[in-house]
Amino acid sequence: MLSFGISGYLKTDVRTTGVSVAVLLLVAFYIGAMALLVTNEKSPENDNAKTVRSKTIIGIVSLLAAGIIFCIMIAVAGKSFILFGYYLIYEALMFFKVPVFCFFIPLILAFIPGSIGFLEQFLILAMMTGCYIQQEFVVSSYRRQIIEETVLEQELKKDIEIREQTNKEKMKKSMLAASNQILEERSNLAQALHDKLGHNINGSIYQLEAIKVLMDKDPEKSKLMTQAVIDQLRSGMDEIRAILRKERPERKDLALLQIYKLCEDCNSKGVETNLETEGDISLISDNIWEIILDNAFEAVSNSMKYACCKNIRIKIFVMNKIVKCTIIDDGKGCMEVKDGMGISGMRRRVRSVNGTLDFETMTGFTVKMLLPL
Repeated sequence: MLSFGISGYLKTDVRTTGVSVAVLLLVAFYIGAMALLVTNEKSPENDNAKTVRSKTIIGIVSLLAAGIIFCIMIAVAGKSFILFGYYLIYEALMFFKVPVFCFFIPLILAFIPGSIGFLEQFLILAMMTGCYIQQEFVVSSYRRQIIEETVLEQELKKDIEIREQTNKEKMKKSMLAASNQILEERSNLAQALHDKLGHNINGSIYQLEAIKVLMDKDPEKSKLMTQAVIDQLRSGMDEIRAILRKERPERKDLALLQIYKLCEDCNSKGVETNLETEGDISLISDNIWEIILDNAFEAVSNSMKYACCKNIRIKIFVMNKIVKCTIIDDGKGCMEVKDGMGISGMRRRVRSVNGTLDFETMTGFTVKMLLPL
C-alpha cells in the first residue's frame, strides 16, 4: 500500500473521485504504521528481556508515527477520518495493557460531533470496545492458557522420558548388583569348601593310606583308624550341608535377576521391556516368586511370538495382603483368549495359591495376577 500510494502521488495530483492522492498516501502510511504495531506484538510468550525492550520501542514509535499521520489527515481532510483515531486509541490501550474498564472510556468520544451522527459513532465505539475486550481478556487469555498447557504437557512428557530412562538405569544397576552378589556368593562358597573341606579330605586320604599299610600288621588299629576316617568324612558332609544352607542365595534375588535378564533379552531383540516394582517385595514368599517368574516368562514369550509389540512392561505391586503382578504389551491384542498349554499352566499355578488371573485383550495384551502374601 505504501508503494502504491507513493507511485500514485508522484503520477497524479487528484483522482476523479475527488479524494486527494496525498490523503490516500497518508492513509497508506497510517495503515503501514498500525500494521507494524500489530505484527510487533506477535508471540510475546517467546520473548526474552532484550526482545521485549526492542518491541516496546518499536511499538511506541509506531503509535507516535500513526498519531502524527492521523493528526495530519484530520488537518487535511477534516473529520471524515475520525474513525482512524478510534482505532488508534484502542490499539494504544491494547499496547499498554490497561485494565478492562479503560476500554469503556473511549465511548465518551461518541459525544464529539463528527462526520456521522451520535448514534452511529456510539454503536461503532461499542462494537470496537466489545471486540477489543474479547481479544485482550478472553481470546488472549485462552491462548495463553493453551500455551501454558502445551508447555506443561511437554514438561510432563520430558519428565516421563527421564523417569523411564532412570528406571532403565536402575534396572541395569540392580541386575549388575544381583549378578555381582551371586558371583560373590559363589566365590565365598568355593573358598569355604576349600578351607573347611580341603584339609578334612586330605587328612582322610592320608589316614586311608596308613590303614592300607597297617591292615595286615595291626588289624585292630586299622579298624579304629577306619572308624576315625568315617567320622571325619561324616563331619565333612555336615559341614557341606551347613555351608550350602548358609551360602544359598535368596529366592527373591534369583527371581529378580532372572526377570531382569528376561528384560535384557527382549531389549536386545528390539522390544523395549521394563520391570517396575512398588512396595516391600521382601514380603513375597518363595512359592509366589516361582509363580510370578514362570508366568512372566510365559506372558513375555507369548508377546514376543504373537503380539508384534514394541513395548512390554512388567509391574510388581506389593499391597497389604496381596501382590499384584501385571505384564502389559502394546501389541495387536486379540478378540478371544484361547487356553492352550501356556495359558492353562498360568491358570493352574495361580489357582494353586488361591489367586486370580485375568486378561485384557482389546488394547494390546495384559496379564493380571492377584496373589496372596
